[in-house]
Amino acid sequence: MSVGGAADGRRPPRVLLAKTSLDGHWRGVMIVARVLRDAGFEVVNLGEGTADQIAAAARDEDVDLVGLNVGGRVEVVERVVERVRALAGDVPVFAGGTVPPWAAKRLADVGVKVFPPGSSRDDIAAAARMLTTSTPGAG
Repeated sequence: MSVGGAADGRRPPRVLLAKTSLDGHWRGVMIVARVLRDAGFEVVNLGEGTADQIAAAARDEDVDLVGLNVGGRVEVVERVVERVRALAGDVPVFAGGTVPPWAAKRLADVGVKVFPPGSSRDDIAAAARMLTTSTPGAG
């Protein structure tokens, strides 16, 4: 999979947003969706999904970036990253929500950019721009 939409100019970069747990907290996802739409991204909001559902949606929607709301379970995010790479290729992943420092480090080690509560909207938009314009494998 290429980072086609971001690099070829035919369409705005497409971001898939998904929740990884049933914690009931939707506000963060909705704020990030608005921030990314305002920054010129096309946002596909999957809602809550399993690793396989998120990876299949990333492939089927031909997304340039996957954004995850983490319900505090780093293992679930690691599974999602593994499945996304298997089904959709080298699509970058970023995550936000309740992520303790040790988990943020673990996710960074597998290439996931992490945004804990209180992260700046500008930083999220800037990271999404960077992640969708970098060469696959360069992140």
